Amino acid sequence: MVTPAHIVRLYDRFEALDKEKTGHLRPQDFGAINRLAMNPIGDRIIGAFFSPGQETVDFHSFVRILAHFRPADEKRPKDPSMPEPVNSRTSKLKFAFQLYDQDKDGKISRAELLQVLRSMLEMQVTEEQLESIADRTIQEADLDKDDAISFEEFRKSLEKVNIDHKMSIRFLR
Repeated sequence: MVTPAHIVRLYDRFEALDKEKTGHLRPQDFGAINRLAMNPIGDRIIGAFFSPGQETVDFHSFVRILAHFRPADEKRPKDPSMPEPVNSRTSKLKFAFQLYDQDKDGKISRAELLQVLRSMLEMQVTEEQLESIADRTIQEADLDKDDAISFEEFRKSLEKVNIDHKMSIRFLR
C-alpha cells in the first residue's frame, strides 16, 4: 500500500531529479539514479518512462511507471471488476517484455534479443556466444516456431521466476 508519506518521498525524489525545476523530467535527468545509470539496459528502462514522441514526464507519469517496480501486495483481495494493478505479475512481465520488443510488434525477434544481450553482457562473451544464447533462448521459448517470442511465450518461459525480486528498484529511501 502506498501511503501519503510514500507520495511525499517520491515527490522529493522527483524534485531532486528535476534540476531545472520545470515540473517535468527529461531522459537525461534519470542519469542521477545510480542504479539506472549503471544498469546495462538503463537507457531502455528510462525510455519506458516516455511514450513515443514524448520528451518529458510529469510527476503523475513518474509515479505510474515506478509502480511497476513496487512489490505486489499478495494479501490484497482480487476484485475482477477492477483493472489489474500496475505492479501485478502480468503488468510487470508486460513492462519487461516491452524492453525487448523495441519495434512494438508484439514479438521479440532474434535481432532484438541480441541487441539486449549485447547491452547486458557487453564484452564478457564473444559474438558467437551471444548468438548461441539468443538462438537457444528463442528455441526454448518459441512454442509456435515462428522464430520470435510472443508475450504469452515470454510469460510462460518466466513462470518460475520471482519477477517481484527481479523487478525492484528502491526509490523510497
